[in-house]
Amino acid sequence: MISIINYKAGNLTSVERALKHLDIPCRVTNNSEEIMASSKVIFPGVGAAGKAMEFIRSENIDKILYDVIAKNTPFLGICLGTQIILDKSEENDTSCLKIIPGISKRFPDSGIKIPHMGWNNISINRPHPILSGIDPRAQFYFVHSFYPDPEREEDTIATTHYGVTFASIIGRKNIVATQFHPEKSGRYGLQMLKNFSKWDGYVK
Repeated sequence: MISIINYKAGNLTSVERALKHLDIPCRVTNNSEEIMASSKVIFPGVGAAGKAMEFIRSENIDKILYDVIAKNTPFLGICLGTQIILDKSEENDTSCLKIIPGISKRFPDSGIKIPHMGWNNISINRPHPILSGIDPRAQFYFVHSFYPDPEREEDTIATTHYGVTFASIIGRKNIVATQFHPEKSGRYGLQMLKNFSKWDGYVK
């Protein structure tokens, strides 16, 4: 059973719908016992980092996520769920979960359209189980005004270029997170979710 964290915002139903399409058991919840009993956890996301972190802390979801990660449960962050696992976000200077060192940065005002919205490629830095069966030419769907900038180079799994080259997949140990939306990215996005559902949380 995969738990999709319910933080009262975001793309919860689209992630749930994609998993059910793949016949993967899942539930949307913020119940600590259900989350801790899950085989895997997904934190989806759209919206503002500040409001998300306010709800996360008010409902003690931050503590639940720390426990989930400490017990090596596979964890997938999506979009905002990728940004909030870093130290902080430049969006209203929001303090985040500090799980992976780094900052969520605003795209520079350099003539590009913000938010970054639409399909784009990824360039793979290193192999990861979530990328199994993914065509290197595959494109994924992005909607964001901020991007993850991990402190450690080894925490970047793949990058994408849009005005700047940024980390579009990050992770370490049992954590993996995508700035794009796999649930909205067609067959390769679904393949990525299927890969996550089979992942044991270890990277060779």
